[in-house]
Amino acid sequence: MSHSNSTIVLNDKKTIRAWSLFDWANSAYALVISTAVFPAYYEAVTPEEVEVLGYSMYSSALFSFAVSFSFVLVALFSPFLSGMADYGGKRMLFLKIFTTIGGISCAAMFFFKDASWMWFGTWAFVLATLGYAGGIVFYNSYIPIIATKDQYDKVSAQGFAYGYFGSVLLLLFVLFMIQKPEVFGITDTSLPPRIGFLLVGVWWIAFAQLTFRYLPKDREGPIPPNILKRGYDELKEVAKRVRNNKNVSRFLISFFFFSAGVQTVIYLASIFAKKEVGFTTSDIILVVLILQLLAIVGAYLFAFISRKYGNKVSISIMLVIWAFICFVACFTYGKINFYILSAFVGMVMGGIQSQARSGYAKMLEKDEKDITSYFSFYDVVYKVSVVAGTFIFGFIEIITNSMRYSFLTLSILFIIGFIVLMGVDFGDRNRVGEIEK
Repeated sequence: MSHSNSTIVLNDKKTIRAWSLFDWANSAYALVISTAVFPAYYEAVTPEEVEVLGYSMYSSALFSFAVSFSFVLVALFSPFLSGMADYGGKRMLFLKIFTTIGGISCAAMFFFKDASWMWFGTWAFVLATLGYAGGIVFYNSYIPIIATKDQYDKVSAQGFAYGYFGSVLLLLFVLFMIQKPEVFGITDTSLPPRIGFLLVGVWWIAFAQLTFRYLPKDREGPIPPNILKRGYDELKEVAKRVRNNKNVSRFLISFFFFSAGVQTVIYLASIFAKKEVGFTTSDIILVVLILQLLAIVGAYLFAFISRKYGNKVSISIMLVIWAFICFVACFTYGKINFYILSAFVGMVMGGIQSQARSGYAKMLEKDEKDITSYFSFYDVVYKVSVVAGTFIFGFIEIITNSMRYSFLTLSILFIIGFIVLMGVDFGDRNRVGEIEK
């Protein structure tokens, strides 16, 4: 099976910029919807307790279940979709479908104005998360198609940097609108965040058009018949190859552990800051901005380290820092100390995600025909790790009545990830002096 990539110019700056712009587009969801604005808005407009299938639960629990449900859906379906995308040569088609689902769902959240719209808002959030998480599989799989192996780190870091920078720009505008509604002549307090959700949808779909325009096109012709069966067969084939490739399977095990730690910190750090350190909402917004901006620096810093010494050294350093962060969080009480800790998180947050993605891409054969299926495996491991990490975190908190011990447990996940990583050979030839650039 061949991609229609015989005419693709590798390392073309315009193509790579167009690819990076997709991160700029969809990171608006990641920051405004999943982290900074929507969770607080959801909790504010829904009753404290809600009835679900005859059971009473906190609305915050319903929100976390909505996240889990979206992640489980994508984890179940993305392997089939990517197998179909590889076989049918329709990678771009699926990227467009998920972008449309995500963008329209974010825009639809505009109508979520009070508790009577709770289920509408919840389902819009589930579909937006589905659109975001589903699209990433196909987005990531373009790296080996548009760049040579020695450029993977740089390209991956550029994508994350675009994403962090673009999403902060939009977030700042939305926050200004929420803090100063009178500037815009707004009197309804629910309107600024809802306009923010609408803007995320428009931003996501609008900037993605540049990506769609300049990335390699799909193979022409109709979707082949029996594509679902072929997609499933391809998936089985890739699963077998992942099992037989000790390097890839070892890396995915390591990635599972450290990704569970990273994503749990990202999802729960703001709750920890509020509950354990006494942060206000404006304090947390400042933390989010520190994280985003330092993540850009971190993505490039660790791409530089990787270019000099390889992915293994780069990721290993970050895992030691992550384990240290989670250990220290257990004993962090003052606001200043938490800000310092947040700065460390920012530095390794962008780096670890970027380096994991590019390091994995390097391990795949250059002419690997089932690239999307391999990245789908990577993505499923990521999704399951989020579910596992947040479950462990919550479970430890229930047992100990403290989030501090939960953070202590996360440091163990990073140590396990580090130990398993020691057995991985990335096959990157980017050692000192081997690259002129």
